[in-house]
Amino acid sequence: MSHILIVEDESHLAELERDYLIQAGFAATVLTRGDEVARWLEHNAADLVILDLMLPGRDGLDLCRDLRRQGDVPIIMTTAKVEEIDRLIGLELGADDYLCKPFSLRELVARVKTVLRRSQQSLTSRDSAAPRLYIPDHGSQVCLGQHCIELTVVERNLLQLLMSHPQQIFSRDKIIDRIYTDRRVVSDRTIDSHIKKLRKKLLGLNAEHDYIHSVYGAGYRYQAETETEQP
Repeated sequence: MSHILIVEDESHLAELERDYLIQAGFAATVLTRGDEVARWLEHNAADLVILDLMLPGRDGLDLCRDLRRQGDVPIIMTTAKVEEIDRLIGLELGADDYLCKPFSLRELVARVKTVLRRSQQSLTSRDSAAPRLYIPDHGSQVCLGQHCIELTVVERNLLQLLMSHPQQIFSRDKIIDRIYTDRRVVSDRTIDSHIKKLRKKLLGLNAEHDYIHSVYGAGYRYQAETETEQP
């Protein structure tokens, strides 16, 4: 059973929304203040949030922005403001749909079902796709899906450089210039050694794909999982 969080300060409207959603087979919780949302989500999970724009404590646009930073929970925004700019701002911040008051409660239920179905299809599509290699923003790891391995600082910088321009060939001199900003003296053989160790680690994550390719006489290039081999 999907759980819908309703954040609405008009208590009568919030109760009607909750009743209609429960009749449609959903579980529903009502909060009447924007500053109650974060605390509630620390201990509970919502499959979709119906979020009013104008709320005491904290407004809906701020909440929408924070919810999008934290995850992909679907959001339907509701508001009495009908100006086009308000609708666009809400959608640009990550809202999945928008309803202007007054609205039909049957339409609200229909929108909830549609957004949940679309969200589930998106999750299924992402889950069925092959995981991709990525470097987290913090730390010294490289990850494939949920599996991560540790890299040295030089290995991380080297991989980040190659990944930033897939299929582009980087000469050893260019690699040295980019990853050794302190201008230390580094030989080509040192770069080859780092590449060898890095390739071995990456093959430990994915034995089916060689991410770093050596181009004879030119240097090295990165090849992502979905890219075809180039001569």
